[in-house]
Amino acid sequence: MIINKKYFNNYFLFIRILSFVLLLALWEFVALVSDKTIFPSLINIFETLISEISEGELFFHLGMTLYRVFVAFFFAMIIGTFIGILMGNNRKVDQFLDSWNILFLNIPALVLIILSYIWFGLTEMAAIIAVSLNKIPNVIVTVREGAKSIDKNLLQVAFIYKVSPLKKFFVFYLPQLYPFIIAAARGGIALIWKIVLVVELLGRSNGVGFKIHEFFQFFDIKAIMAYTIAFVLVMLALEMFFFKPLDNYSRKWRA
Repeated sequence: MIINKKYFNNYFLFIRILSFVLLLALWEFVALVSDKTIFPSLINIFETLISEISEGELFFHLGMTLYRVFVAFFFAMIIGTFIGILMGNNRKVDQFLDSWNILFLNIPALVLIILSYIWFGLTEMAAIIAVSLNKIPNVIVTVREGAKSIDKNLLQVAFIYKVSPLKKFFVFYLPQLYPFIIAAARGGIALIWKIVLVVELLGRSNGVGFKIHEFFQFFDIKAIMAYTIAFVLVMLALEMFFFKPLDNYSRKWRA
């Protein structure tokens, strides 16, 4: 059984690698038969990437974007988790806030961004508020469903043994919510960085979104792709080395 499992793991890994290699080959083929200024080859893109890194431009703008991503992510997760737990455990609060949450879920991200810039000015605070407001409703929905599915029997055990409210929350209640919180976080970070790029494009003077807008004005496809690849690689590394292990750890209590 172990041999079969190893075989299948290696097989699926081979399929993934083959799929990626075919994608790269297809890109190079299209670049070969297309106009290089419109569809550059991967070699030209990576040359531009190395040039941006050597000049220090990429790291600065990448750092500014990551700063906005993490600040907005932090506020969205804290506020969304708190409201989600509240709504999941109190039916009256859920009914009262549900319409508000549905409203914010359906307001386009672009509208919230523009309104934030109009109301608060072209400031860092406006950018963070706009991004956070776009993510909070999604966190609320996920955490609320998790709170509704909590195993009440475990809480009864804590009550019978007269466990303190603080310990009851962190030991018996919160671990059951971990998979839902991690799911909200994993989906949230992917959504947030895309919104941050729009925020930077519309009203910031630095960041990956700002640079992409600048390159767009000069139709510099190589630079646009170079910045995009750099940022996607950072997000993939974050997913692979932080969120995925955290997700696996959060499910250990069920074993």
